[in-house]
Amino acid sequence: MAELLKNLYNQTFFEKLNPILSRHIEGFEGEDFINRIFDEEWKKRELKMRMKHIANILHHLLPDNYPDAVRLILFIVRDIEQSELSEMRLEGMFFPEYVEKFGLHDFETSVMAMEQITKFASCEFAVRPFIKKYPEKMMEQILEWALNENHHVRRLASEGCRPRLPWAMALPIFKKDPFPVLAILECLKEDTSEYVRRSVANNLNDIAKDHPELVLEIGKKWMGIANETDWIVKHGCRTLLKNAHPGSLKLFGFEEPDEIEVTNLQVQSVIYIGKKLDFSFSLKNNSDKSEKIRLEYAIDYVKSNGNRNRKIFKITENWYASGDESAFARSQSFREMTTRKHYPGLHRLAVIVNGQEMDAREFEVKLLNPDISK
Repeated sequence: MAELLKNLYNQTFFEKLNPILSRHIEGFEGEDFINRIFDEEWKKRELKMRMKHIANILHHLLPDNYPDAVRLILFIVRDIEQSELSEMRLEGMFFPEYVEKFGLHDFETSVMAMEQITKFASCEFAVRPFIKKYPEKMMEQILEWALNENHHVRRLASEGCRPRLPWAMALPIFKKDPFPVLAILECLKEDTSEYVRRSVANNLNDIAKDHPELVLEIGKKWMGIANETDWIVKHGCRTLLKNAHPGSLKLFGFEEPDEIEVTNLQVQSVIYIGKKLDFSFSLKNNSDKSEKIRLEYAIDYVKSNGNRNRKIFKITENWYASGDESAFARSQSFREMTTRKHYPGLHRLAVIVNGQEMDAREFEVKLLNPDISK
């Protein structure tokens, strides 16, 4: 099993961090710092709560005057970037956490700090309370960041104002009216950095969940500018495509699959939690012309209350010549994950072509050991 992200904050990390902190914080005592970090509640804290905890401990070690504290933090960050900790960017997220928690009252100092810190540890979470408190001033600043020479700062411009950034404070103001965000995306849609362009696409995908028609109009304007911009539009419309939104299917050339046939769907009848489900089927183009196909499968998972919840998985997008017939064999893991818990019961698998369900089979999911309680 992969190591939990929260365990990035371990004894070794802090032992490497201590010499850097001691060079900048007067009276710093490394052993005491580590003891305060690993307190009685440490094991109970998840990743973000550990970040908050470290920021709180740091706050007690830094000057009471916020600008002076920020000045020291920037020296510390620059020192880290020259050390063996330079690649540990996620671990450095407690620095943005410090600015978010203790700097909301000081707009100018915090904006300067975020612009510098984000080059090492992203300030995409920290910036959001500032957007809520200073919406106009902050969006003016973000527009400036969109023109910054550093790609980390430009990414912050897009990522920080996403209406639905995962694991972050939502921005209802932009769910309702995304036009201030669109001005940022217009500046970044042809950015030279893939890191930035991916953020633009994710922001567009967020907006599409509340304003699908608006995003489709943007897509029509952006498509054809460059291959990179076409990719942004496609990735930004991924939720619309997954939800079979008619406008998105039409935008990307996916027509009604009237002459497409799915045959010989075979689905394993019984699957045990922790194992994998095997299935196969054939796809044939009975049309007299080539067809552009978006091929997906859906699993209707049984939830704890007995209801079903559909998840859709993409198989491929491709052109199929007239008369073409292709066979597909896939498997789906039913291993327990932090993002998905499996429950016994009658599940369902469906094959989807260009947004339309073509064929489906039910299958039973069982506990590997029937004596294990739910």
